Amino acid sequence: MAEHHSGPVEMGAPMDYPEHEKTYNFFIGAAKYGTLFCVALLIAMAAGFFTSAGFFSAVLLFIILNVAGFFLLR
Repeated sequence: MAEHHSGPVEMGAPMDYPEHEKTYNFFIGAAKYGTLFCVALLIAMAAGFFTSAGFFSAVLLFIILNVAGFFLLR
């Protein structure tokens, strides 16, 4: 059953807000650059498999897209 307290809602340890912000910023960065990596990989695979570009051109395209995306997302 629900307990009714007359004290403050937060009864545990105090929140460590700087650590929360560090974790949040790490998650946002990982999601951003992980998405960049996946999109660049899919574009390079499409260029390598469905055009006459070839493997080495697709690898070069993958590297160029990652470098350009890194500088655009900073």
